[in-house]
Amino acid sequence: MYVPGHYKEDDIVKLQQYIRDYGFGLLVVADADGIEANHVPFKLVTDQEGTLGQLHCHLARNNPVWKRMQDGARVLVVFQGPDAYISPSWYATKAETGRVVPTWNYLAVHAEGSARIVEDSTWLKHHLRQLTDQHESGMSTPWSVDDAPAEYTDRLVTAIVGVEITIETLTGKLKASQNQPERNRAGVKAGLEAGDGTQGREMARLIS
Repeated sequence: MYVPGHYKEDDIVKLQQYIRDYGFGLLVVADADGIEANHVPFKLVTDQEGTLGQLHCHLARNNPVWKRMQDGARVLVVFQGPDAYISPSWYATKAETGRVVPTWNYLAVHAEGSARIVEDSTWLKHHLRQLTDQHESGMSTPWSVDDAPAEYTDRLVTAIVGVEITIETLTGKLKASQNQPERNRAGVKAGLEAGDGTQGREMARLIS
């Protein structure tokens, strides 16, 4: 990913939080058989100090891509945060010089690492509980994996495989009008906040 210096985000704590906030990622495998991308939810695990963490996910056993990761393949996972079109009409400098053009603001985090396939049912059940609890925590009546009959969930577990990715590099890009003067950034923030879309309002919160 091309990352100009003023858009680079290298605060590991922030990058890890972005992964938690926008955990539906794009898992990319590239090898002699070609390039394949799968959209899956991830759980970030950071219980080992001194590491960037691990990404846990699961795939349908019928999805043949997992077999391409059996030998510790290096993979890329892309996490996409909010994005928004930026109108030149929001820039204060438009009236002064006219030298403005549209652009697009966005947040992206790329995680690269080595993958390991997990078929252990205990690991898979723990992963599913962690992933579910993370997303159910904000519900008024949270659903738990244990709410379903055990024989039902046990049967479903046999239809998936786990993927454990040890993160080796994290690259973050936050394009949030940092290259614009303060009065233009203020105009962009106001323009996004006045819009109807949640993406725009989320991006507005990232503009300082």
